[in-house]
Amino acid sequence: MATTTLKPRDLIRASGGPRYAAALAVDALGTGLLRPFLLLYGVLVLHLSAAATGVAMTAGIVMGLVCMPGVGRWLDRGARSTVVAASMLVRVLGVALLTATPAGNAWLFGAAALFLGIGNQAWPAAHAALITTVARGRVRDAALAAGRSLRNAGLGAGALIATAFLAGGVAALQVLAVVTGLAYLAAAALAWSVHVRAEPAEATDGNDEPAPRMAALLAANVIYAFCLNVPEIALPLVLVTQLHASPVWPAVIYVANTVLVITLQVPVTVLTSRFSRRTVLALSGVVLAASYLGFLAATSLGPGWGAPAVVLVSVVCTIGEILYAGSATALVAATTPAQVMGRALARFQLSTGFGLAVSPAVITALAAHGPSALWGGLAGATLVSASAVANYSDRSSAYGERSTAK
Repeated sequence: MATTTLKPRDLIRASGGPRYAAALAVDALGTGLLRPFLLLYGVLVLHLSAAATGVAMTAGIVMGLVCMPGVGRWLDRGARSTVVAASMLVRVLGVALLTATPAGNAWLFGAAALFLGIGNQAWPAAHAALITTVARGRVRDAALAAGRSLRNAGLGAGALIATAFLAGGVAALQVLAVVTGLAYLAAAALAWSVHVRAEPAEATDGNDEPAPRMAALLAANVIYAFCLNVPEIALPLVLVTQLHASPVWPAVIYVANTVLVITLQVPVTVLTSRFSRRTVLALSGVVLAASYLGFLAATSLGPGWGAPAVVLVSVVCTIGEILYAGSATALVAATTPAQVMGRALARFQLSTGFGLAVSPAVITALAAHGPSALWGGLAGATLVSASAVANYSDRSSAYGERSTAK
């Protein structure tokens, strides 16, 4: 199979057009300003305990997942840019509640976290559904990859700006929250303005066709999603508490991960277009498992050489993450009939969100039993998941979906 070749102009068009790309950039920038510092906002601005703040944030994520079936059905009625805009607008409400929350009020902070969680969980499925409407085949895969690169760039830029502003203390956090709300509002207006809507296919015999179960793929995806939290949770934990390294090392890994995703996500996705999506997704599991075993070997070096070795292995882990992100959603889109695309993407996001929600607790619990339990457990579970993906029925026949875009 030949490798897909795309010009930048064609990629922008396949990604929803210039206005939609601008919406993604503004939304990601606003998210980067606040989301990494939401815990600090609860502790420093609202004077809540770290435990209460963490519980509220976790509850927001979980409740956001509960809303995903409804989001999927809304998408299957043909809505596209409207759902993307709604996922941004609900976060505007979350930020408004956050800025209106008086000090010490954990309930209002929890409500704000709830609306932010709903928006954060709804957005990926809505965005993927929009891309499946305006692009097809391997061009669609590249467009999904481009969206991830753009989002990571926006998140990174937002976090850097926020870090500089944090020198202003509590007042700076409040300003960042207001700017985030305005960014979400502007992004919602831009997303809605592209007016992308699908014409859902007619269900046979007047019956509502159920979404494909995809049980094996969804279960595997829960484990795969752990890789997204490895640079932010597992590696800092290992470097600081087990190798007694400087906190600079986790920062280096985070920056390197962000830069690699931004620069390599699209080229790697295009390069691997000569292989089936199922093959690439299974390969990503093998690469991730190999990196986990590499982390086990690196930590055995102890203080001194251990930290640099972990940084080098983290590059392999990021390559696995790039392969995973470039093929997973694309595989779901390629193997799902158009009339149930929304529910399938929502179900897939539900599995991703669940993996992200439980991975911190699982990672910290395994780490308490030593490096072998942590990295050996993750490697074994990921290899089992890769095997399940390799045996997944890849129905790559083209499913049509007519659309209108202005």
